[in-house]
Formats: sequence, C-alpha cells, structure tokens
Amino acid sequence: MTRAIAGLHHVTAISGPPQPHVDFYAGALGQRLVKRTVNFDDPGTYHLYYGNRAAEPGSIFTVFPFAGAAPGRAGPGMASAFAYAVGDAVMDDVVEGLRGCGAAVSEPEERFGARVATVTDPDGAPVELATVPGAGGVGEDGFHSVTLLLRDPEPTRRLLVDVMGYEDAGHAREAGGERLRLRTPGGARGAVVDLLRRDGAGAGRQGRGSIHHVAFRAADGAEQAEWRERLLAAGMDVTPVIDRQYFDAIYFREPGGVLFEIATDPPGFAVDEPMDHLGERLMLPERYEPIRSRIEAVLPEIRT
Repeated sequence: MTRAIAGLHHVTAISGPPQPHVDFYAGALGQRLVKRTVNFDDPGTYHLYYGNRAAEPGSIFTVFPFAGAAPGRAGPGMASAFAYAVGDAVMDDVVEGLRGCGAAVSEPEERFGARVATVTDPDGAPVELATVPGAGGVGEDGFHSVTLLLRDPEPTRRLLVDVMGYEDAGHAREAGGERLRLRTPGGARGAVVDLLRRDGAGAGRQGRGSIHHVAFRAADGAEQAEWRERLLAAGMDVTPVIDRQYFDAIYFREPGGVLFEIATDPPGFAVDEPMDHLGERLMLPERYEPIRSRIEAVLPEIRT
C-alpha cells in the first residue's frame, strides 16, 4: 500500500457566469483552459478545467459556472482557499502584473516561511499565491496548498495523518484563530493542507465563489481501490468508483465535513482531444453526444 497520498489532484469551485471567470483565470492568471465540457450530472451547465501547460494533476482548478448562482460563503466544514505555487523571484512581478490588470491583490505576508499574496477572483473568492523555491509563474508548477476551515481541526488531522499519510508541518496562531499545517512527504505538487480554525466562524453556504470539493491523487485504479478499502476500514462512507471521463473518482466526507475526492491520474485530459488543442471546443461524454445540439443551444458562448 502506498504510504501517503501524493498531494492534490484538483480543486473544484462554483462560479457565476463563465466569461468573467475565463477572462480572469485564463487571462490575468495565465492558466490554460484545458477542458470545456459539461457537468456530467447537469449537462445544461459547463464544467471548465484550468491547469498548467501540460494539464498535469496537481495543477487543475475546475469550476461549475452557474449564471444565477447566489454568493457563497466559506464556513466550517468547507475548503476556504487554495494556493498556486509561485517562484519567489517572480512574486513581485506577478503581484504588480495582476494589479495592472485591475485585480485586487493583497500585500504579500509571511506564512510558515513563504510569502503569500491573495487575489480576489470575479466571484469574490480568494486565490492565494504562495512562494515555492524554484517555482515559475502562477501555477506553472501547480498548486501549493489548500485550506480547510474547520470548527475542530483534530478529527480531520487524524484522518490526514493516520490514514492518508500526511505529516505535521507547523502550527501558527492567527488573529482570531489558529492554523495547522500538514504536508504529504515527497515534495509533490499541492503537498500542503492547512487546517484553519477561526473563533466565531459562522455557517458556510455553497454558492458563487465557494469551493465545492478537494481532490487528492491516486497513481492508477489499483492504488485508488487500495485507498478506498483503507478509508472504509477507517469508517469513512466512500462512494463506488465513478467515471469522470478524464479520471476515475471516489468521494467521501472527511470528519470535519469537507467533501474529499480521490482521483486517478490517468487517463488525463488528452483522452478525447489532442494535447495541443485542449480546451478549444466543447467535449461531451459519449452518452450526451446525441443531444449535443440541444446542449450547445443553452450554453453561453465562451471567448478565449
């Protein structure tokens, strides 16, 4: 059995209308739109995937854009932020470049020895930029971390350490709360999970600008099956394997309430279109091809 999870696979959020989102992530932030498809459970809605140039696991941010979505709000039992890795040498240029695009960016502040700046996306969601030695521009080397907002971090910490192989990597008091840092060994992309407790944090609400779930990596189906057995033995209520076209997925709620997924690296995003042309056209799973014209008629145009 693999001793530890190999970091983050992807993070999935809910947004408002797709075009401002594409303009921000594929424009200002410089991410590659690696797949435009539909929500497999609601084909009247896009499912957009952004990543680095090679569309690698650990760099993928996905979003369900709902034009009429009400504003969301992170609360205990939800992921509250994710961070892209940014090279220390380019951080200041990145911050100035985003401000030049009109984005709201905080002054970088130190967190566990790294500089972290926060930029607000078009739906009001915080996107963190965290310096990593040797990294390139925003997200070229994938994610740095994800933050989980929890009322009591300890049960989630025990799951991540005792079952998923994470190691304790730091603790810091913050204004109105505390932050525990966990890191999976091996230095993979998205190796860090922060557990954040805030005094008096109110209830969260899924909606525009909120994170829906956090996915971790499995090298293949065999490893994913082993993780599933291990999580079931630990008392987690884990779904059967679900085919998501570009990976296979299993889902469960960790003890703090955050929806976790374990997704396989293969087959990847080039399974249904050439790597050089990822994200250029609407891709549908085979079962929706007979109704492609109806789907295309209701989806808004996206310009890249």
